[in-house]
Amino acid sequence: MKFWDSSALVPLLLKEKQSNVVEKILKQDPSMTLWWGTTVECTSALMRRSREGALSPASLEFARRRLGDFEKDAVRVEPVEQVRERAKRLLGVHHLVASDAVQLAAALSWCGESIEGEGFICLDGQLRQAARKEGFNVSPA
Repeated sequence: MKFWDSSALVPLLLKEKQSNVVEKILKQDPSMTLWWGTTVECTSALMRRSREGALSPASLEFARRRLGDFEKDAVRVEPVEQVRERAKRLLGVHHLVASDAVQLAAALSWCGESIEGEGFICLDGQLRQAARKEGFNVSPA
């Protein structure tokens, strides 16, 4: 089981440059852990692309259904005080925006800070760097 950031989840919903790479990771290990707010971030990305005209109504519906399936099957990290406090610490240690700090804090909460060997799937450069520094095995390579 790996922790999935929204930056890696969106290419599973829409055809993007990294879609094949993240699909391969998902096939190797189909179990996911998601932060409680990840599907909100993904829905935001889908709706933005829809408003821009880059996504047909049928493609939007397919993507929303697939996102719902991921959400239903995933282990979810809830918005607890521990996640918020970890996120504040991470903002002081790494160059992250708030939403990325919360994602990383949720991943740390999920693994109980026993990070060795834990996977973190992410495509965002700053978040990837911070996750590596925290000790996660970040994919894709």
